Amino acid sequence: MLQMRPGCECCSKDLTPDSTEAMICSFECTFCIDCITAVLLGICPNCRGGFSPRPTRAAELLQKYPAMTERTYNQKCRTN
Repeated sequence: MLQMRPGCECCSKDLTPDSTEAMICSFECTFCIDCITAVLLGICPNCRGGFSPRPTRAAELLQKYPAMTERTYNQKCRTN
């Protein structure tokens, strides 16, 4: 099941389960579209692969299958 991580691993921007700004790689690394474009240049710093839009989860299913609450920060991501 998709983890639905709560924020961008680069800038920590909130990415709610219904966010259309959340992008994931094949390992579910999660970044916002702004960091993918401006910082990562479309390449995942972990797997070196590309990104796809993260699917949203229907509100009624969030009760049974909640999104994660623990945040992940990627040390390989350089924002400065």
